[in-house]
Amino acid sequence: MLIDPVGLQTLASAVREGTFERAAARLHVTPSAVSQRIRALEQSVGQVVVSRTKPVSATAAGEVLLRLAGDWDLLVQDALGELVPERGGSAYPLVPVIANADSLATWLLPALAATQADLGITLDVIREDEDHASDLVRSGAALAAVTSDPAPVPGCTLIPLGSLRYLAVCTPAFRDRWLRRGARAADLDLAPMVRFDRKDLLQHRAARRWVRREIDPPAGFYGSSRDCAEAIRLGMGWGMVPLSWAEEGLATGDLVTFTRHAHLDVPLHWLARRLPSRVLDILGERVREAAEAGLHR
Repeated sequence: MLIDPVGLQTLASAVREGTFERAAARLHVTPSAVSQRIRALEQSVGQVVVSRTKPVSATAAGEVLLRLAGDWDLLVQDALGELVPERGGSAYPLVPVIANADSLATWLLPALAATQADLGITLDVIREDEDHASDLVRSGAALAAVTSDPAPVPGCTLIPLGSLRYLAVCTPAFRDRWLRRGARAADLDLAPMVRFDRKDLLQHRAARRWVRREIDPPAGFYGSSRDCAEAIRLGMGWGMVPLSWAEEGLATGDLVTFTRHAHLDVPLHWLARRLPSRVLDILGERVREAAEAGLHR
């Protein structure tokens, strides 16, 4: 069985771009050429590798090849960096990394920026909820991730980083209107909640600790860590905010907690493909250094 690297690159582009047409534009070929390359790859492995839907998605066999495609690109470029160091970083592929929005907004982004500048690479930073990040590395969509999932992934290293500490806060006026008795189930069912998106279950997780059951309040979805914090500051709901952001509002009295057990720690891990790669080694080292300074232990 021979696997053509061009076919791997085409598969990765098709899944990343979502359609054969956009993959063709990215690769500077025709959509027909993309289809032929995918078909040739399927013939070489004897299995269907993509579901021809919109967006295109990888099959189980395709996910295996996606992991190979990411590994191949990174190792080739690492080798070229040693063989032709004067070429600079322009030949490096995008290195996909998964991170949750709150980590990016608080402690992680400077480490990613420093790595990109030092290595002359481009990091393709994909925002994803920390509970779902491991799935993207497992599927081959990324080479590394910040994840809250402690389960090992075959072919990867998993390193504990520390915990991102959150605090349940709201404005004093919101507390007095909705939660003056504290975190009681009946009140939490009615009090508006601020959430990032529908994958964001952090508030529900905290509430289960307080009242020992699920709650079902009205919720607003804001799609940005900073917008969530601002919505809470403006009295639009209660929510879990990174401690580093909550401290100023608590000090000025603009924000308050409404329960004795207001904090929640989310343990985070660094998940990365197990490869002899200088890029992943340096990236992992920078992320761990940033975690030591920015996460709770």
